[in-house]
Amino acid sequence: MTSTCKTALSSCAPQAGSRLTHLTSSSRQSLLQTLLFLGVVGLSRPWDLRSYAGDTLGLLTGRTRAYGYFHAERFLADVVRSNGAEVLTGALAKWTTGLWQAELLAAPGTPALFYVDGHRKPVYTDALIPRGLVGRLSTVLGSRTLALLHDGAGHPLLVTTHRGDQHLTGSLPALIKRYEQEAGQGVVQSIVVDREGMAAEFLAGLKEVGRIAISVLRTDQYGGLDSFTDIGAFVPLRVSKQGDVLREVAPASIALPLPEQKGQMLQLRVALIRDLRRHIPMPPTKEELDYPRRWDADLDWKERMWWEEGWQATPSPVSPTVAKLIPIVSTAETIDAVELAETYTRRWPLQENIIRDFLLPLGLDTNHGYSKKAVENSEVAKKRTTLEKRLVNVQRWADGARKRCHNASTLYTKRCKLTKERAKELYRILNDHLIELEQQGMEDWRVRKTIKEEKAVVDAEIEKYQQRQWKAYETSNQEHRKCERYCQEQRLLLRA
Repeated sequence: MTSTCKTALSSCAPQAGSRLTHLTSSSRQSLLQTLLFLGVVGLSRPWDLRSYAGDTLGLLTGRTRAYGYFHAERFLADVVRSNGAEVLTGALAKWTTGLWQAELLAAPGTPALFYVDGHRKPVYTDALIPRGLVGRLSTVLGSRTLALLHDGAGHPLLVTTHRGDQHLTGSLPALIKRYEQEAGQGVVQSIVVDREGMAAEFLAGLKEVGRIAISVLRTDQYGGLDSFTDIGAFVPLRVSKQGDVLREVAPASIALPLPEQKGQMLQLRVALIRDLRRHIPMPPTKEELDYPRRWDADLDWKERMWWEEGWQATPSPVSPTVAKLIPIVSTAETIDAVELAETYTRRWPLQENIIRDFLLPLGLDTNHGYSKKAVENSEVAKKRTTLEKRLVNVQRWADGARKRCHNASTLYTKRCKLTKERAKELYRILNDHLIELEQQGMEDWRVRKTIKEEKAVVDAEIEKYQQRQWKAYETSNQEHRKCERYCQEQRLLLRA
Protein backbone atom coordinates (compact mmCIF):
# COMPACT_ATOMS: atom_id res chain seq x y z
CA MET A 1 0.00 0.00 0.00
CA THR A 2 2.81 2.41 0.88
CA SER A 3 4.63 1.78 -2.38
CA THR A 4 1.40 2.24 -4.32
CA CYS A 5 0.75 5.62 -2.71
CA LYS A 6 4.38 6.63 -3.21
CA THR A 7 4.19 5.79 -6.89
CA ALA A 8 0.93 7.70 -7.20
CA LEU A 9 2.40 10.78 -5.53
CA SER A 10 5.29 10.81 -7.95
CA SER A 11 2.80 11.19 -10.81
CA CYS A 12 1.20 14.30 -9.31
CA ALA A 13 1.64 17.61 -11.10
CA PRO A 14 2.70 20.14 -8.44
CA GLN A 15 1.85 23.76 -8.99
CA ALA A 16 4.54 26.36 -9.42
CA GLY A 17 6.11 27.12 -6.06
CA SER A 18 4.75 23.98 -4.40
CA ARG A 19 7.00 22.40 -1.77
CA LEU A 20 6.38 18.99 -3.36
CA THR A 21 8.88 19.91 -6.10
CA HIS A 22 11.61 20.48 -3.48
CA LEU A 23 10.93 17.45 -1.29
CA THR A 24 13.21 14.47 -1.68
CA SER A 25 11.81 11.01 -2.29
CA SER A 26 12.60 9.93 1.27
CA SER A 27 10.89 13.02 2.72
CA ARG A 28 7.77 12.37 0.70
CA GLN A 29 7.75 8.77 1.85
CA SER A 30 8.20 9.75 5.50
CA LEU A 31 5.40 12.31 5.35
CA LEU A 32 3.14 9.82 3.59
CA GLN A 33 3.91 7.13 6.17
CA THR A 34 3.22 9.62 8.95
CA LEU A 35 -0.31 10.05 7.66
CA LEU A 36 -0.83 6.34 7.02
CA PHE A 37 0.42 5.22 10.46
CA LEU A 38 -1.51 7.73 12.57
CA GLY A 39 -3.99 5.05 13.59
CA VAL A 40 -1.19 2.70 14.69
CA VAL A 41 -0.21 5.07 17.49
CA GLY A 42 -3.79 5.94 18.44
CA LEU A 43 -4.09 9.22 16.51
CA SER A 44 -7.08 10.02 14.31
CA ARG A 45 -6.08 13.11 12.34
CA PRO A 46 -3.07 15.39 11.80
CA TRP A 47 -4.41 17.79 14.42
CA ASP A 48 -3.61 15.18 17.09
CA LEU A 49 0.10 15.51 16.25
CA ARG A 50 0.12 18.76 18.21
CA SER A 51 0.01 16.78 21.46
CA TYR A 52 1.95 13.67 20.37
CA ALA A 53 5.31 13.23 22.08
CA GLY A 54 6.01 9.54 21.45
CA ASP A 55 8.80 7.92 19.45
CA THR A 56 6.82 5.08 17.79
CA LEU A 57 5.55 7.12 14.85
CA GLY A 58 9.05 8.40 14.15
CA LEU A 59 10.46 4.88 14.12
CA LEU A 60 7.71 3.68 11.77
CA THR A 61 8.51 6.48 9.31
CA GLY A 62 12.26 6.02 9.42
CA ARG A 63 13.01 9.14 11.45
CA THR A 64 14.27 9.83 14.93
CA ARG A 65 11.23 12.05 15.59
CA ALA A 66 7.88 12.13 13.86
CA TYR A 67 6.78 15.06 11.74
CA GLY A 68 4.61 17.56 13.58
CA TYR A 69 1.19 18.92 12.78
CA PHE A 70 2.44 21.87 10.74
CA HIS A 71 4.50 19.76 8.33
CA ALA A 72 1.81 17.09 7.92
CA GLU A 73 -0.94 19.63 7.30
CA ARG A 74 1.18 21.60 4.80
CA PHE A 75 2.05 18.35 3.00
CA LEU A 76 -1.64 17.45 2.75
CA ALA A 77 -2.51 20.89 1.37
CA ASP A 78 0.22 20.64 -1.27
CA VAL A 79 -0.99 17.17 -2.29
CA VAL A 80 -4.56 18.42 -2.69
CA ARG A 81 -3.49 21.44 -4.75
CA SER A 82 -1.50 19.07 -6.97
CA ASN A 83 -4.56 16.93 -7.73
CA GLY A 84 -3.21 14.29 -5.37
CA ALA A 85 -6.67 13.39 -4.02
CA GLU A 86 -7.81 12.17 -7.42
CA VAL A 87 -4.52 10.36 -8.08
CA LEU A 88 -4.52 8.62 -4.71
CA THR A 89 -8.16 7.62 -5.08
CA GLY A 90 -7.38 5.95 -8.40
CA ALA A 91 -4.34 4.27 -6.89
CA LEU A 92 -6.47 2.98 -4.03
CA ALA A 93 -8.95 1.46 -6.49
CA LYS A 94 -6.15 -0.22 -8.39
CA TRP A 95 -4.53 -1.56 -5.24
CA THR A 96 -7.78 -2.93 -3.75
CA THR A 97 -8.67 -4.53 -7.07
CA GLY A 98 -5.33 -6.30 -7.20
CA LEU A 99 -5.75 -7.36 -3.59
CA TRP A 100 -9.32 -8.65 -3.65
CA GLN A 101 -10.14 -9.13 -7.32
CA ALA A 102 -7.10 -10.98 -8.64
CA GLU A 103 -9.24 -13.71 -10.19
CA LEU A 104 -11.43 -11.12 -11.85
CA LEU A 105 -8.44 -9.41 -13.44
CA ALA A 106 -7.06 -12.75 -14.58
CA ALA A 107 -10.30 -13.63 -16.39
CA PRO A 108 -11.67 -10.47 -18.05
CA GLY A 109 -15.39 -10.54 -18.78
CA THR A 110 -16.20 -12.74 -15.80
CA PRO A 111 -19.47 -11.50 -14.25
CA ALA A 112 -19.10 -10.37 -10.66
CA LEU A 113 -21.36 -8.88 -8.02
CA PHE A 114 -20.72 -5.44 -6.54
CA TYR A 115 -22.43 -3.54 -3.72
CA VAL A 116 -22.85 0.23 -3.83
CA ASP A 117 -23.85 2.37 -0.89
CA GLY A 118 -24.03 6.05 0.02
CA HIS A 119 -23.20 7.50 3.41
CA ARG A 120 -23.41 11.09 4.66
CA LYS A 121 -21.11 12.42 7.35
CA PRO A 122 -21.86 15.73 9.07
CA VAL A 123 -19.07 18.28 8.68
CA TYR A 124 -18.83 21.38 10.83
CA THR A 125 -16.99 24.22 9.14
CA ASP A 126 -16.95 28.00 9.19
CA ALA A 127 -17.87 28.11 5.50
CA LEU A 128 -21.18 27.06 4.01
CA ILE A 129 -21.12 23.57 2.49
CA PRO A 130 -23.89 21.56 0.78
CA ARG A 131 -26.40 20.08 3.20
CA GLY A 132 -27.79 16.56 3.27
CA LEU A 133 -29.95 14.29 5.40
CA VAL A 134 -27.73 12.46 7.88
CA GLY A 135 -29.50 9.15 8.49
CA ARG A 136 -28.38 8.40 12.02
CA LEU A 137 -29.32 11.90 13.20
CA SER A 138 -32.50 12.30 11.07
CA THR A 139 -31.56 15.95 10.53
CA VAL A 140 -30.33 18.00 7.58
CA LEU A 141 -26.80 19.22 8.26
CA GLY A 142 -23.80 20.48 6.39
CA SER A 143 -22.22 17.25 5.22
CA ARG A 144 -20.18 15.37 2.66
CA THR A 145 -21.47 12.31 0.84
CA LEU A 146 -19.39 9.17 0.52
CA ALA A 147 -20.06 6.74 -2.33
CA LEU A 148 -18.68 3.29 -1.51
CA LEU A 149 -18.11 0.34 -3.81
CA HIS A 150 -17.27 -3.12 -2.49
CA ASP A 151 -17.30 -6.61 -3.89
CA GLY A 152 -19.64 -9.48 -3.15
CA ALA A 153 -17.62 -10.50 -0.08
CA GLY A 154 -17.73 -7.02 1.44
CA HIS A 155 -14.15 -6.02 0.61
CA PRO A 156 -13.77 -2.25 0.06
CA LEU A 157 -12.72 -1.35 -3.47
CA LEU A 158 -13.30 2.37 -3.99
CA VAL A 159 -14.55 5.34 -1.98
CA THR A 160 -15.29 8.76 -3.47
CA THR A 161 -16.42 11.99 -1.83
CA HIS A 162 -19.17 14.25 -3.19
CA ARG A 163 -21.35 17.18 -2.23
CA GLY A 164 -23.57 16.71 0.79
CA ASP A 165 -26.73 16.96 -1.32
CA GLN A 166 -25.50 14.50 -3.95
CA HIS A 167 -27.98 11.68 -4.55
CA LEU A 168 -26.76 8.13 -4.95
CA THR A 169 -28.27 7.91 -8.44
CA GLY A 170 -25.99 10.79 -9.44
CA SER A 171 -22.79 9.48 -7.90
CA LEU A 172 -23.18 5.78 -8.79
CA PRO A 173 -22.50 6.05 -12.58
CA ALA A 174 -19.37 8.11 -11.95
CA LEU A 175 -18.22 5.66 -9.26
CA ILE A 176 -18.59 2.68 -11.61
CA LYS A 177 -16.92 4.49 -14.48
CA ARG A 178 -13.96 5.42 -12.32
CA TYR A 179 -13.54 1.91 -11.00
CA GLU A 180 -13.71 0.39 -14.47
CA GLN A 181 -10.92 2.72 -15.57
CA GLU A 182 -8.67 0.86 -13.14
CA ALA A 183 -10.16 -2.64 -13.31
CA GLY A 184 -11.18 -2.75 -16.95
CA GLN A 185 -14.30 -1.94 -18.91
CA GLY A 186 -17.34 -4.13 -18.39
CA VAL A 187 -16.21 -5.48 -15.04
CA VAL A 188 -19.16 -4.14 -13.06
CA GLN A 189 -22.16 -5.99 -14.45
CA SER A 190 -24.32 -6.81 -11.40
CA ILE A 191 -24.95 -3.98 -8.91
CA VAL A 192 -26.75 -4.23 -5.59
CA VAL A 193 -27.98 -0.86 -4.30
CA ASP A 194 -30.38 0.13 -1.54
CA ARG A 195 -33.76 1.80 -2.01
CA GLU A 196 -32.09 5.19 -2.58
CA GLY A 197 -31.38 3.92 -6.08
CA MET A 198 -34.96 2.69 -6.57
CA ALA A 199 -35.92 5.03 -9.44
CA ALA A 200 -37.51 3.59 -12.55
CA GLU A 201 -35.64 5.86 -14.97
CA PHE A 202 -32.33 5.14 -13.24
CA LEU A 203 -32.83 1.36 -13.37
CA ALA A 204 -33.93 1.57 -16.99
CA GLY A 205 -30.71 3.44 -17.82
CA LEU A 206 -28.59 0.74 -16.20
CA LYS A 207 -30.50 -1.96 -18.03
CA GLU A 208 -29.94 -0.25 -21.39
CA VAL A 209 -26.16 -0.37 -20.96
CA GLY A 210 -26.28 -4.07 -20.09
CA ARG A 211 -25.96 -3.88 -16.30
CA ILE A 212 -28.13 -5.86 -13.89
CA ALA A 213 -29.39 -3.75 -10.99
CA ILE A 214 -30.78 -5.24 -7.77
CA SER A 215 -32.67 -3.07 -5.28
CA VAL A 216 -35.71 -3.02 -3.00
CA LEU A 217 -39.00 -1.27 -3.68
CA ARG A 218 -39.98 1.76 -1.65
CA THR A 219 -43.19 1.44 0.34
CA ASP A 220 -44.91 4.06 -1.84
CA GLN A 221 -44.31 1.96 -4.96
CA TYR A 222 -46.57 -0.95 -4.00
CA GLY A 223 -49.68 -1.50 -1.92
CA GLY A 224 -49.63 -5.21 -1.14
CA LEU A 225 -49.80 -8.52 -2.97
CA ASP A 226 -52.30 -7.03 -5.41
CA SER A 227 -49.54 -4.77 -6.79
CA PHE A 228 -47.60 -7.77 -8.15
CA THR A 229 -48.27 -10.18 -10.97
CA ASP A 230 -47.09 -13.70 -11.80
CA ILE A 231 -46.78 -14.55 -8.09
CA GLY A 232 -45.37 -18.03 -7.60
CA ALA A 233 -45.46 -20.37 -4.64
CA PHE A 234 -43.89 -19.23 -1.37
CA VAL A 235 -40.99 -21.37 -0.15
CA PRO A 236 -39.13 -21.12 3.19
CA LEU A 237 -36.23 -18.66 3.18
CA ARG A 238 -35.25 -18.65 6.86
CA VAL A 239 -36.20 -21.21 9.50
CA SER A 240 -35.73 -21.01 13.28
CA LYS A 241 -33.96 -23.65 15.37
CA GLN A 242 -37.38 -24.96 16.37
CA GLY A 243 -38.32 -25.48 12.72
CA ASP A 244 -40.67 -22.49 12.45
CA VAL A 245 -40.60 -20.59 9.16
CA LEU A 246 -39.50 -16.99 9.83
CA ARG A 247 -39.35 -15.80 6.24
CA GLU A 248 -40.62 -17.14 2.97
CA VAL A 249 -40.06 -15.98 -0.57
CA ALA A 250 -41.82 -16.29 -3.92
CA PRO A 251 -41.05 -15.10 -7.46
CA ALA A 252 -43.21 -12.31 -8.88
CA SER A 253 -43.22 -9.42 -11.35
CA ILE A 254 -44.07 -5.74 -11.23
CA ALA A 255 -44.27 -3.00 -13.86
CA LEU A 256 -43.21 0.52 -12.90
CA PRO A 257 -44.14 3.56 -15.03
CA LEU A 258 -41.31 5.61 -16.52
CA PRO A 259 -42.09 9.27 -15.72
CA GLU A 260 -39.96 10.67 -18.56
CA GLN A 261 -41.40 8.23 -21.11
CA LYS A 262 -45.15 8.61 -21.06
CA GLY A 263 -46.98 5.34 -21.44
CA GLN A 264 -43.82 3.22 -21.11
CA MET A 265 -43.33 0.68 -18.31
CA LEU A 266 -40.25 -0.94 -16.81
CA GLN A 267 -40.78 -4.65 -16.17
CA LEU A 268 -38.94 -5.93 -13.11
CA ARG A 269 -38.59 -9.40 -11.68
CA VAL A 270 -39.28 -9.63 -7.94
CA ALA A 271 -38.21 -11.88 -5.10
CA LEU A 272 -41.18 -11.30 -2.81
CA ILE A 273 -40.09 -11.88 0.80
CA ARG A 274 -42.82 -12.31 3.39
CA ASP A 275 -41.47 -11.65 6.89
CA LEU A 276 -43.65 -13.68 9.26
CA ARG A 277 -42.02 -12.12 12.34
CA ARG A 278 -43.14 -8.59 11.50
CA HIS A 279 -46.74 -7.63 10.84
CA ILE A 280 -48.25 -4.37 9.64
CA PRO A 281 -51.91 -3.21 9.82
CA MET A 282 -54.06 -4.53 7.04
CA PRO A 283 -55.50 -1.77 4.84
CA PRO A 284 -59.28 -1.38 5.32
CA THR A 285 -61.61 -2.87 2.73
CA LYS A 286 -64.14 -0.82 0.77
CA GLU A 287 -66.97 -2.22 2.89
CA GLU A 288 -65.21 -1.16 6.10
CA LEU A 289 -64.69 2.32 4.70
CA ASP A 290 -68.35 2.62 3.65
CA TYR A 291 -69.78 1.08 6.84
CA PRO A 292 -67.28 1.59 9.67
CA ARG A 293 -67.87 -0.33 12.89
CA ARG A 294 -68.39 1.41 16.20
CA TRP A 295 -65.40 1.59 18.49
CA ASP A 296 -67.21 -0.46 21.16
CA ALA A 297 -68.71 -3.08 18.84
CA ASP A 298 -66.49 -5.81 20.34
CA LEU A 299 -67.87 -5.27 23.90
CA ASP A 300 -70.95 -6.91 25.40
CA TRP A 301 -73.93 -4.80 26.44
CA LYS A 302 -72.73 -4.38 30.04
CA GLU A 303 -69.24 -3.20 29.03
CA ARG A 304 -70.74 -0.71 26.57
CA MET A 305 -72.19 1.44 29.36
CA TRP A 306 -69.25 3.85 29.20
CA TRP A 307 -71.51 6.73 30.27
CA GLU A 308 -72.02 5.12 33.68
CA GLU A 309 -69.82 6.15 36.60
CA GLY A 310 -67.11 3.61 37.42
CA TRP A 311 -66.78 2.31 33.84
CA GLN A 312 -63.38 0.67 33.27
CA ALA A 313 -61.76 0.83 29.84
CA THR A 314 -60.28 -2.26 28.23
CA PRO A 315 -57.72 -2.25 25.40
CA SER A 316 -59.28 -2.08 21.99
CA PRO A 317 -58.69 -5.15 19.82
CA VAL A 318 -55.63 -5.19 17.60
CA SER A 319 -56.38 -4.32 14.02
CA PRO A 320 -56.00 -7.16 11.51
CA THR A 321 -52.42 -7.44 10.33
CA VAL A 322 -50.54 -9.05 7.48
CA ALA A 323 -46.94 -10.18 7.21
CA LYS A 324 -44.62 -7.42 6.07
CA LEU A 325 -43.52 -7.67 2.45
CA ILE A 326 -39.92 -6.99 1.35
CA PRO A 327 -39.92 -6.89 -2.48
CA ILE A 328 -36.41 -7.34 -3.89
CA VAL A 329 -36.39 -6.33 -7.56
CA SER A 330 -33.98 -7.05 -10.38
CA THR A 331 -33.68 -5.87 -13.97
CA ALA A 332 -32.62 -9.38 -15.06
CA GLU A 333 -34.92 -11.27 -17.39
CA THR A 334 -35.02 -14.40 -15.22
CA ILE A 335 -34.30 -14.87 -11.53
CA ASP A 336 -34.05 -17.44 -8.81
CA ALA A 337 -36.17 -15.94 -6.02
CA VAL A 338 -34.20 -17.56 -3.16
CA GLU A 339 -30.82 -16.61 -4.63
CA LEU A 340 -31.94 -13.04 -5.35
CA ALA A 341 -33.31 -12.60 -1.82
CA GLU A 342 -30.11 -13.93 -0.24
CA THR A 343 -27.97 -11.75 -2.51
CA TYR A 344 -29.70 -8.58 -1.41
CA THR A 345 -30.07 -9.41 2.28
CA ARG A 346 -26.30 -10.03 2.50
CA ARG A 347 -25.95 -6.33 1.67
CA TRP A 348 -27.07 -5.24 5.14
CA PRO A 349 -24.20 -6.68 7.22
CA LEU A 350 -21.62 -6.23 4.46
CA GLN A 351 -22.29 -2.55 3.86
CA GLU A 352 -22.59 -1.74 7.55
CA ASN A 353 -19.22 -3.40 8.12
CA ILE A 354 -17.47 -1.59 5.29
CA ILE A 355 -18.69 1.81 6.50
CA ARG A 356 -17.64 1.01 10.04
CA ASP A 357 -14.22 -0.31 9.00
CA PHE A 358 -13.62 2.68 6.75
CA LEU A 359 -14.66 5.40 9.20
CA LEU A 360 -13.45 4.10 12.56
CA PRO A 361 -9.71 4.35 11.70
CA LEU A 362 -10.39 7.96 10.75
CA GLY A 363 -11.67 8.64 14.27
CA LEU A 364 -15.07 9.72 12.99
CA ASP A 365 -18.01 9.14 15.31
CA THR A 366 -20.34 6.69 13.62
CA ASN A 367 -23.32 4.66 14.63
CA HIS A 368 -21.85 1.44 13.27
CA GLY A 369 -20.52 -1.51 15.22
CA TYR A 370 -21.72 -4.07 17.70
CA SER A 371 -23.29 -3.57 21.10
CA LYS A 372 -22.82 -6.39 23.60
CA LYS A 373 -24.68 -4.72 26.47
CA ALA A 374 -28.45 -4.71 26.76
CA VAL A 375 -29.65 -1.14 27.22
CA GLU A 376 -33.06 0.42 27.55
CA ASN A 377 -34.58 1.70 24.35
CA SER A 378 -34.84 5.38 25.22
CA GLU A 379 -37.24 6.16 22.40
CA VAL A 380 -39.65 3.41 23.45
CA ALA A 381 -39.39 4.52 27.09
CA LYS A 382 -40.21 8.10 26.14
CA LYS A 383 -43.20 6.99 24.07
CA ARG A 384 -44.46 4.80 26.92
CA THR A 385 -44.14 7.68 29.41
CA THR A 386 -46.02 9.99 27.06
CA LEU A 387 -48.80 7.44 26.55
CA GLU A 388 -49.18 6.82 30.28
CA LYS A 389 -49.37 10.55 30.98
CA ARG A 390 -51.95 10.98 28.24
CA LEU A 391 -54.00 8.05 29.59
CA VAL A 392 -54.18 9.60 33.07
CA ASN A 393 -55.31 12.92 31.58
CA VAL A 394 -57.92 11.31 29.34
CA GLN A 395 -59.36 9.32 32.25
CA ARG A 396 -59.68 12.51 34.28
CA TRP A 397 -61.29 14.33 31.37
CA ALA A 398 -63.74 11.46 30.80
CA ASP A 399 -64.79 11.55 34.46
CA GLY A 400 -65.29 15.30 34.28
CA ALA A 401 -67.30 15.06 31.05
CA ARG A 402 -69.42 12.26 32.54
CA LYS A 403 -70.27 14.38 35.60
CA ARG A 404 -71.02 17.46 33.53
CA CYS A 405 -73.21 15.38 31.23
CA HIS A 406 -75.14 14.02 34.22
CA ASN A 407 -75.54 17.51 35.74
CA ALA A 408 -76.66 18.99 32.43
CA SER A 409 -79.15 16.15 31.95
CA THR A 410 -80.54 16.72 35.43
CA LEU A 411 -80.77 20.44 34.74
CA TYR A 412 -82.56 19.75 31.46
CA THR A 413 -85.16 17.62 33.23
CA LYS A 414 -85.65 20.31 35.86
CA ARG A 415 -86.04 23.06 33.28
CA CYS A 416 -88.47 20.96 31.25
CA LYS A 417 -90.61 20.68 34.35
CA LEU A 418 -90.37 24.44 35.03
CA THR A 419 -91.24 25.24 31.41
CA LYS A 420 -94.25 22.97 31.50
CA GLU A 421 -95.50 24.40 34.82
CA ARG A 422 -94.95 28.01 33.75
CA ALA A 423 -96.67 27.45 30.39
CA LYS A 424 -99.60 25.79 32.16
CA GLU A 425 -99.89 28.68 34.56
CA LEU A 426 -99.70 31.38 31.85
CA TYR A 427 -102.28 29.68 29.65
CA ARG A 428 -104.60 29.24 32.64
CA ILE A 429 -104.36 32.99 33.32
CA LEU A 430 -104.97 33.70 29.62
CA ASN A 431 -108.07 31.45 29.60
CA ASP A 432 -109.45 33.11 32.74
CA HIS A 433 -108.99 36.52 31.12
CA LEU A 434 -110.78 35.29 27.98
CA ILE A 435 -113.76 34.12 30.02
CA GLU A 436 -113.77 37.41 31.89
CA LEU A 437 -113.84 39.49 28.67
CA GLU A 438 -116.66 37.39 27.24
CA GLN A 439 -118.71 37.82 30.44
CA GLN A 440 -118.24 41.62 30.17
CA GLY A 441 -119.95 41.52 26.76
CA MET A 442 -116.99 42.83 24.78
CA GLU A 443 -117.27 42.55 21.05
CA ASP A 444 -115.82 39.39 19.53
CA TRP A 445 -113.25 41.11 17.37
CA ARG A 446 -111.95 43.09 20.35
CA VAL A 447 -111.74 39.89 22.40
CA ARG A 448 -109.76 38.12 19.67
CA LYS A 449 -107.42 41.07 19.28
CA THR A 450 -106.79 41.40 23.00
CA ILE A 451 -106.26 37.69 23.53
CA LYS A 452 -103.94 37.52 20.52
CA GLU A 453 -101.75 40.31 21.91
CA GLU A 454 -101.63 38.71 25.36
CA LYS A 455 -100.86 35.29 23.83
CA ALA A 456 -97.86 36.79 21.98
CA VAL A 457 -96.52 38.02 25.31
CA VAL A 458 -97.12 34.60 26.91
CA ASP A 459 -95.41 32.77 23.99
CA ALA A 460 -92.39 35.08 24.23
CA GLU A 461 -91.98 34.29 27.91
CA ILE A 462 -92.38 30.54 27.29
CA GLU A 463 -89.78 30.79 24.49
CA LYS A 464 -87.23 32.09 27.01
CA TYR A 465 -87.92 29.10 29.25
CA GLN A 466 -87.57 26.73 26.28
CA GLN A 467 -84.27 28.31 25.23
CA ARG A 468 -82.81 27.69 28.68
CA GLN A 469 -84.20 24.17 28.53
CA TRP A 470 -82.59 23.39 25.15
CA LYS A 471 -79.33 25.01 26.21
CA ALA A 472 -79.05 22.44 28.97
CA TYR A 473 -79.98 19.74 26.45
CA GLU A 474 -77.19 20.77 24.05
CA THR A 475 -74.70 20.95 26.92
CA SER A 476 -75.67 17.44 27.96
CA ASN A 477 -75.20 16.12 24.39
CA GLN A 478 -71.89 17.93 23.98
CA GLU A 479 -70.48 16.49 27.21
CA HIS A 480 -71.88 13.07 26.25
CA ARG A 481 -69.93 13.17 22.97
CA LYS A 482 -66.81 14.30 24.82
CA CYS A 483 -67.13 11.44 27.26
CA GLU A 484 -67.52 8.96 24.40
CA ARG A 485 -64.48 10.38 22.61
CA TYR A 486 -62.37 10.17 25.77
CA CYS A 487 -63.51 6.61 26.48
CA GLN A 488 -62.62 5.58 22.94
CA GLU A 489 -59.19 7.16 23.29
CA GLN A 490 -58.64 5.30 26.57
CA ARG A 491 -59.04 1.98 24.77
CA LEU A 492 -56.62 3.04 22.02
CA LEU A 493 -54.05 4.23 24.57
CA LEU A 494 -54.30 0.99 26.53
CA ARG A 495 -53.69 -0.99 23.35
CA ALA A 496 -50.71 1.24 22.44
